[in-house]
Amino acid sequence: MIPTELPQLLRPRALQPGDLVVIASLSGPLHAQYEPDLEHAVVVLERMGFRVRRAPLLEAGRHRWWSAATPAEIAKEFNALLRDPEVRAVIAHDGGQTVFGYLDLIDVEAIRADPKPILGYSDISLLHLVLYARTGLVGFHADLATPGLGGHWQAAPAARQAELEKLYSTLLTSTQPIGVLPATPSWECWRAGRAEGQLIGGVINRVALVQATPYALPLERFDGAVLFWEELGGQAAHVWSYLQVLRHASILDRISGMVVGIPTAIEGLGSTDASPTLREMVLDVLGDRDIPVLGNVEVGHAGPNLPMPVGTRVALDAQQRTLSLLEPAVVRSR
Repeated sequence: MIPTELPQLLRPRALQPGDLVVIASLSGPLHAQYEPDLEHAVVVLERMGFRVRRAPLLEAGRHRWWSAATPAEIAKEFNALLRDPEVRAVIAHDGGQTVFGYLDLIDVEAIRADPKPILGYSDISLLHLVLYARTGLVGFHADLATPGLGGHWQAAPAARQAELEKLYSTLLTSTQPIGVLPATPSWECWRAGRAEGQLIGGVINRVALVQATPYALPLERFDGAVLFWEELGGQAAHVWSYLQVLRHASILDRISGMVVGIPTAIEGLGSTDASPTLREMVLDVLGDRDIPVLGNVEVGHAGPNLPMPVGTRVALDAQQRTLSLLEPAVVRSR
């Protein structure tokens, strides 16, 4: 169960050159055709100065239903990585549909004893939310290994790749705040204003669904927070419904700002004159709540991700289209 008292922010130890980063199947399986993408991801991480190893379940063709293995098997491997002092960070190979199956099997005491960066988005955003709620762990909502570092990054212009590589490396190794994140022309001001607060979010269906479990984030976690979210697939009406869940849960009454990712493959979204845009839907549900909203930011499935360190303090200026990381995500030593 979630403790009644909110834990203090728990930052992992900063990575150093030569530290071991493990790529693991924390949810979905590795399909054989994506083996080259995974190899590209290894090269990216090694170029950042880290040693890289694959966890045993990350084997092409291994699967159980839609998962890399049973929830118990994935949890066993994940816990072994959390307990291994040589492992300094874990990056998920891909997302999927499995994390809900092992939330009750995670060794949270191992996290408290030796917090490590855990990187990923989509289904992995559920880990960030729950571990932040239970232990205060900073979650690294960032690109996955195979579709991200080995996929979207490879298709990006060389200058953007270099920019992201430097950004990720700095986030993992530096104890100085990064400051303003590099914006792109896609960013839009949907409602002007400024906000500062703790960064919380992930794929919106996980943000909404986790609140129906014993692992729900205490509502106090949302007080003054900057909520970021994105979504892949489904119907526009589903996204509207998830936003309504957040409204009914009083989350929208507690946050100070919102960052919305680029929508991906959502049916019925601005496809006809009778269909709403994502901006229209968001403002419809927010109503007269006077909070700034920055839209179409690269946080999720749409392409190379800007990292969102869950739990750290950020500054949002929607009109100026800026999002700044005000705190480091790691500490020098523990």
